[in-house]
Parts: sequence; C-alpha cells; structure tokens
Amino acid sequence: MPEFNRNALEALRQPLESGEAAVARVQAHVVYPARFQMIAAMNPCRCGYLDDPALACGRAPKCAVDYQSKISGPLYDRMDLHVDVPAVSARDLSLPAPTEKSADVAARVLAAREIQAERYTRLGAPAAVRVNARADGKILEAAVALDASGRTLMERATDRMRLSARGYHRVLRVARTLADLEGAADVAGNHIAEALTYRRMSPHIAMTAAG
Repeated sequence: MPEFNRNALEALRQPLESGEAAVARVQAHVVYPARFQMIAAMNPCRCGYLDDPALACGRAPKCAVDYQSKISGPLYDRMDLHVDVPAVSARDLSLPAPTEKSADVAARVLAAREIQAERYTRLGAPAAVRVNARADGKILEAAVALDASGRTLMERATDRMRLSARGYHRVLRVARTLADLEGAADVAGNHIAEALTYRRMSPHIAMTAAG
C-alpha cells in the first residue's frame, strides 16, 4: 500500500466507510455505489527485512515507522483485520498441507452468514442489514450483548489502544462474527480478545503507547 500515491489511498476512506463514492463538481454532485471488500498488503519497511537483523538496513526501526506512516490513521481505522505474516522458513515449506479444505471453510462461512441474516430479520433491521458488517447503532447493540467481562475488556482496550468510536464498533462486529463462526449465541470475552488482536494502531500511536 505505501507504494501508492497517498491521495489515491485517502480517496478510499469514504467508500470504505459508507459504501458510496461521491463526486462533487461545480454543477453536479453524483453518488455512485461503491461497496467492496478491500484486501491489501504491505512490507514492514521499504526493504522488507525489518525482522531480520542480518539484512535490515541501518535505519531500523525508524525506517519502518516512516514507511508505515504513509498510511494515515483514519485509513488504518477503517480496516477490520490486520494480520502480520512472517517470512516462511524452508522447514515450513516442507510441512504437509492443512487438513481443512477450502470447501470446509466456505461451508462454515455460509452457515455464519445464514445465522446473521436470521438474526437481523428477527431484530427488524432494514433489508440492507443482513450481515454484521452492515450493522450499526441500536441494531449492533442488540446483536452484541456483552457480559461483564466483555465490557470490562472493551473499556480497557479502548483506553489502552485509543480506539475511536469507529474502531470500537468495528471490534464489536468482528467479535460478533467470530462468535457466529463458532455457532455461539453470545459474544464472550474470548471473542472480544481475539477481535482486538486483529486491531492495529497507527505507528505513531503504537510508539506512544509503547513508551
């Protein structure tokens, strides 16, 4: 991602949030449907060897902060899942293939989506809201009824990670989805904890929190 022009990346913020792309000109204002799933990748730094002391450049770790800071905090905030993918060793390449097939994963995802559609129909949500990603406001609150431990964990995480209101609600949606994938009726503390591990702080905030 950091290799793209920053203005082009920032233009993604509105459609990621609203599912619409607005084009404003002097004589017209047009809104196009633009709901999509964004899958993006980036190296930890420009050379890509941040985690390897033998190959990393002499500017590490500052080079990583400079490189990752090309992605703005608001854009980071609109991404639900952040997963670090370490380099694969030669030993890992020789491991047997995973036993779970793509068809098995697809079936589990379909079952979770059916659970969500049934839930939001039961809650009387608008027709456009049939998956967790579309839920907001009171509908989201009804779908995610946290127990005492879950509320405490969310409060601590909000302070520690400096979650925005947008980030807070995105964590709840991910936690609700994790529970649905397990077939769990309620969102428990372990779902909240896992959802928080997918949440990424922007580099500047991360450095402040670490300090």
